[in-house]
Amino acid sequence: MNNVKTFVLMAGLMGLFLLAGQLLGGSQGLVIALVFGSLFNFVMYYFSDKLVLRMYGAQIVGPEQAPELYAMVDRLRQRAGLPMPVIAVAPHEQPNAFATGRNPEHAVVAVTTGILKYVPPEELEGVLAHELAHVKNRDMLISTVAAGIAGAISNLPYLLLFGGGRDDDNAHPAARLALMLLGPIGAMLIQFAISRQREFEADRVGAEILGRPMPLANALRRLDALAQRIPMDVAPAVAPLAQVNPLAARGGGMLKLFSTHPPTEERVARLEAMVPGR
Repeated sequence: MNNVKTFVLMAGLMGLFLLAGQLLGGSQGLVIALVFGSLFNFVMYYFSDKLVLRMYGAQIVGPEQAPELYAMVDRLRQRAGLPMPVIAVAPHEQPNAFATGRNPEHAVVAVTTGILKYVPPEELEGVLAHELAHVKNRDMLISTVAAGIAGAISNLPYLLLFGGGRDDDNAHPAARLALMLLGPIGAMLIQFAISRQREFEADRVGAEILGRPMPLANALRRLDALAQRIPMDVAPAVAPLAQVNPLAARGGGMLKLFSTHPPTEERVARLEAMVPGR
């Protein structure tokens, strides 16, 4: 079901993208947006691992520097049927983790020093299984494409200033103005909704990789509580990659629409529902 919702949201984002290009710049605007979005996707897709590690200040480690962590990831990735990813540790006190890389053959799984300090091994296994699920599901590709399309929509009005005018006059000026103002917001909301669905799916697949859901559920409670007490100095652009968004605003209602992660209580409830007999 999470995959179906992701497909519907991606289709909606692409539809908004095509509408924006057509209304704001006709066929020429659509071509400009396509070129810009494709270029952005290519750069992020191929260099995401290096960029993200640099922005988190993470260092790659091997079995000599982190034998227990390395062995834990190796054990879980075999259960998931994945190649061994690169392991990295980021010097942040807040317990957290993230995965990046363009595909399973070029994946990186990173943890903070705080998670090694505050999270017990059983829960850490749940966290790592979640990140390996992102790798298995190729979520970096999905999120990169979504971000590229959303970025193209947001920047289309500025690109058209340098790319020439429209080649037709079919669109109503008011419709073009409304799209210029509301299109980027709509694209962002759809992008965030895609991210939330991928988190739910990574929780589910992570629980399957580990073989039980409660270690991840307990870890999410712990990470969420500690994230509210221990700040993390990280760029907003890469904060959504973390298992618990370190910069996310708390709250329900409309605030949920602007969150890259589902509420922790909803994630925990879904994991608890996977326990046999519940």
